Amino acid sequence: MHFDLIDLRLIVAIADAGSLSKAAAAFPIALSAASNRLRQFEQRCGVTLFLRTADGMNATPAGRLVLDRARQTLGEADRLKEVLHDLAGQRRVTLKLGANSAANSTFLPAALGPFLADYPEIDLELVERNSPDVLAAVQAGEIDMGVLDGNLATSGVVSLPFRDDRLVLLVQAEHPLASRRSARLKDALGHAFVCLPPARAMQRFIEEMAARNARPLKIRVRAPSFYAIAQLVAQGAGIAMLPQAAAQRHVEDLPLRMVLLEDAWATRELRICIRAWEGLSPHARQLLEYLGQRAPA
Repeated sequence: MHFDLIDLRLIVAIADAGSLSKAAAAFPIALSAASNRLRQFEQRCGVTLFLRTADGMNATPAGRLVLDRARQTLGEADRLKEVLHDLAGQRRVTLKLGANSAANSTFLPAALGPFLADYPEIDLELVERNSPDVLAAVQAGEIDMGVLDGNLATSGVVSLPFRDDRLVLLVQAEHPLASRRSARLKDALGHAFVCLPPARAMQRFIEEMAARNARPLKIRVRAPSFYAIAQLVAQGAGIAMLPQAAAQRHVEDLPLRMVLLEDAWATRELRICIRAWEGLSPHARQLLEYLGQRAPA
């Protein structure tokens, strides 16, 4: 049995207009050609789709079933056309991804690089926020997906594992804490800290944890990046708190030591969250697949 998308579009147009002549005019196609195409379709299928009455064209019960499937097929064809246009670079696509500081500065670059290389038609808007704000943005539909602290209650969204994150202390090799394998945050609060700017989500989290110990951080200087922080710590400006993945890179290159934090909140699972599977575009689904891939050990 043969039919094409023009057949399906004509059938839907007739049903929507309630008239063969109106459907032909809107298509546009000659009335005789529209009538002939409909008759041939019905003959090939062995099904009568419409009852011809003085009031127009009314779908039969079988016709209503065919119409339902025809609309679905045409919808899928339109979505396929959009994807093909995207892949051919005929349309730019922008995806919005929200993430907390730890994900933004450590794990995401390695995951996003291959994705952006494979999909040159995509522009990515990466927004850094604290985890509750990332969750709120996903729930409100302001961003396509978010990466946040897995300890956060994620009701109303789909949540998937991303990476494991641990905060550690970074100290100069000659610092009094350098000989310790681990410590609690309260053990470090008497020392000067090198910190991120106050607007950074991770920095706000660190200062909140210090406040819970009733001792605010002694902030000596703020630096714009983990690299700048590591340089200052190595020169004795103070100590710092960084994600373990970031700290490990600097320990290998500078006279620094990494001290594990014993506080329960310092070990966190990062999770990806989306509002719903059904609302994801094809490109967003591909991004989610790339983010779900574990980096090689």
